[in-house]
Amino acid sequence: MNILYAPISELCKAILSKKVSSKEVVNVYLDRIEEVNPKLNAVVHISADEAREQADHADKKLAEGEISGPLHGIPMTVKDSFDTKDMISTGGTKGRANFTPSKDATVVARLRANGAILMGKTNTSELTLSYETNNLIYGQTNNPYNPSLSPGGSSGGGAAIVACGGSPFDIGSDYGGSLRYPAHCCGISTIKPTSGRVPRTGHILPFGGLLDHFQQIGPLATCVDDLNLLLPLICGPDWVDPNIIPMPLVKPDLINLKKLRVAFHTDNGIITPDSDISEVIKNVAKILDQSQMIVTEEKPPEIEQSYELGMQLWAADGGALIRRLLKKANTKGHTIPWLEFAKPIDANKLDELLIKWSKFRSTMLSFLKNYDLIICPVNAFTALPQQETTGEDLRTFSYTVTYNLTGWPSVVTRAGTSKNGLPIGVQIVAPPWREDIALAVARYIEKAVGNFSKPFIK
Repeated sequence: MNILYAPISELCKAILSKKVSSKEVVNVYLDRIEEVNPKLNAVVHISADEAREQADHADKKLAEGEISGPLHGIPMTVKDSFDTKDMISTGGTKGRANFTPSKDATVVARLRANGAILMGKTNTSELTLSYETNNLIYGQTNNPYNPSLSPGGSSGGGAAIVACGGSPFDIGSDYGGSLRYPAHCCGISTIKPTSGRVPRTGHILPFGGLLDHFQQIGPLATCVDDLNLLLPLICGPDWVDPNIIPMPLVKPDLINLKKLRVAFHTDNGIITPDSDISEVIKNVAKILDQSQMIVTEEKPPEIEQSYELGMQLWAADGGALIRRLLKKANTKGHTIPWLEFAKPIDANKLDELLIKWSKFRSTMLSFLKNYDLIICPVNAFTALPQQETTGEDLRTFSYTVTYNLTGWPSVVTRAGTSKNGLPIGVQIVAPPWREDIALAVARYIEKAVGNFSKPFIK
């Protein structure tokens, strides 16, 4: 079988049926990392010997009739913002350049318990707080379609290596688009789950605080079916993260796509996307309309507040959270560009801001009385040149920030290609706790638009 780019379910079946060993699968992916990573700088820490040993162990257990779980013998990579036991976990900040945790982050532990084998860590921006993937320890990660471009951030390392077939999947995080934007830039699939679905325990940007609602954990993979397989394995309370709710996760297969009510928009009123992106969204809307879904061109009222509101909330503590994390890591110099723009506000203004946020969420939620999902761009542009996503003006990212503000689940999958050959993703947003709707429609879109050429690394 062709191991690279094979869906995880196919890899699992091949290993369990002994058509291929876990050791063979791990070796193929390690070889691929060795081949493409010099051009990408996506995988920043590789544990090849440990991965091979674990693969041998998985094969031995299988021969004895033991199966560790649905990911038995499947290799993975994980964003370097997650703690990994006995493996350097920097969070992209210099003070942790040699930090080795004593235990895994919750999501890492859960995946290992289900049979996954950790091959290495993927690059991140410092503390995950940039739309680039660049830091003072490992440097910048490059886009697999054009190395002069950014893969997006902050989960750009994971997106780049998955796009190149160097890992079946990666686990990343999303604080304002950090899963969805890299998936869009690199032409793969991801999901930001509902706020309160997946524990953040052991992540460099921890749970809690004013913007706890923003931060979510999710997988990056080559196809939507892989997201369907992975998401249930990382969900649910861990009895540490206090904001995780034991909400049942419905299977996407149970969704009847006919008569779903779809709202779509190509422009959020904040920044107008490139024409290539608008055309892709219109084409997706046409595909859904032809499938007997009820499709209406309409954007939520007051969505134009997203950018201003997001920026005000990020800056409301004057950078106190960031400075606290840098101090905890013993970091003396940093690369977080918007820290200088953060200005603290007094209690009265903070109260006004939080009320404004609640009203925004209420207005957005009321919009969903009439719709089952929203289709819209991931970003106003395809992948940008390196270092062009930093600075005070982040309006292009308002398309993802909107759904960190609401906390709703959002899936991104590739739906087209720009005139200059770059991937274009579509964002599929569902009501809270309805990941099943977003995933079911994403899978339909993925099959309808067909396969796209993979990046070619010379």
